[in-house]
Amino acid sequence: MQISIYTYIFGAILCLGLMLLIMPHLITYLHKIKFGQTEREEGLASHKVKNGTPTMGGIAFILIPTLVYLVFALCHLVPIDMRSGIILLAFIGYGIIGFIDDYIIVVQKNNEGLKPKAKFAMQSVLAVIFFLLYMRTDVAMDIWIPIANIHIPLGPFYFVIIYLMFTAETNAVNLTDGLDGLCAGQMIIALVPFVIFAQRAKMDHIAFLIVLLIASLWGYLKFNKHPAQIFMGDTGSLALGGFFAAVAMVLKQEILLILIGGVFVVEVLSVVIQVTHYKRTHKRIFRMAPLHHHFEKGGMSETQVVHRFWFAGVVLAVLGFFIGVM
Repeated sequence: MQISIYTYIFGAILCLGLMLLIMPHLITYLHKIKFGQTEREEGLASHKVKNGTPTMGGIAFILIPTLVYLVFALCHLVPIDMRSGIILLAFIGYGIIGFIDDYIIVVQKNNEGLKPKAKFAMQSVLAVIFFLLYMRTDVAMDIWIPIANIHIPLGPFYFVIIYLMFTAETNAVNLTDGLDGLCAGQMIIALVPFVIFAQRAKMDHIAFLIVLLIASLWGYLKFNKHPAQIFMGDTGSLALGGFFAAVAMVLKQEILLILIGGVFVVEVLSVVIQVTHYKRTHKRIFRMAPLHHHFEKGGMSETQVVHRFWFAGVVLAVLGFFIGVM
């Protein structure tokens, strides 16, 4: 189904407007019920001022684009099929895991949140469910190699790729959410090429859904830029990771997910490398992980780190876009 440009514009403006309207009230309400951020004791001293800043702001940019899409679908302006359903379920499903984690931290005052094994188990279950649903679309179990333009059949091993996409991407986005505006801005940048990929694949409804999220994140970013008035929490970061992985899966852009989402990949790799090396040698490679904290401890301001990471994200997104359309 081809979607009118006016539908794109109206949907984007609606999401942006609703975010700008709702966010101040959400911030006030979260302040009132004391749903505030608690910085780690071992964290950077410059981040201690963030204590008490409202968190769980991801609730807004999960609900608004989801509800707007469903309203447009009820009005028969956009369709709902298995592909859009999987993306929405991934968005909401991983958001629920993040909400549970945030609730334990904020309400129960347990700064550890969900136990890592429990969180990973829940993420894994969702990855399996989404893969099984995706198989109902009669998709080929192969992977597209850009530039060479060849499809490599993977058979049952394709499940491993999808499983890693969901579990790795959700955790990577989660780790990137450590500086004001970093994660939201980076996700906006990374999603833009996928709008074009979706249109080229004749999946206008997927492109429309991505546009709704981009507009919602743009509205959220107004309140999350430095100095942040609100944080997305694990509620938002896990939801974004699930959305990003699901979009790449239904568009068969598994390889370009890694390239375009390269900032997220580097962030999670910095943690893996740091932890692995420290366990073996009791020495650190980075001043602090994830990588954005390494640069902060090196003397860069928070906004300098964010802007440089955004610039790297733009370079990777542009490169990934041109590779994807070759």
